[in-house]
Amino acid sequence: QVEVVEFGVDSVQAGGSLRLSCTASTISMSGFDVAWFRLPPGQGKELEGVAAFLSDEGAVYADSVKGRFTISKDTSKKTLDLQMDNLNPGDTGVYHCATVKKSGNWFTAVNYVYWGQGTQVVVSS
Repeated sequence: QVEVVEFGVDSVQAGGSLRLSCTASTISMSGFDVAWFRLPPGQGKELEGVAAFLSDEGAVYADSVKGRFTISKDTSKKTLDLQMDNLNPGDTGVYHCATVKKSGNWFTAVNYVYWGQGTQVVVSS
């Protein structure tokens, strides 16, 4: 069993910045992928991959956040941080950290085994 916990300040105006942190034991282990997902508000929305730190590739990003978000890993602290800059209302959602990818691509939620409870991010215009 892997416990995943997210931390971070949760509201900002458009153009602002937020930093989220995730802690999980797998972050300090080799061979495990860790990713950030978000669930936008509204019915029928699905979890979308935001960024990940892959064991064989390093940092990867969704096109929608490239150049604005930065993911970084600190193995000594077992944390995975997501620095989010130049935020816009479209970045609003519940952000989850996930780890232990069974197989497949990094941006599909069902590929991950362990999840954090999520932290709400609200970007106001």
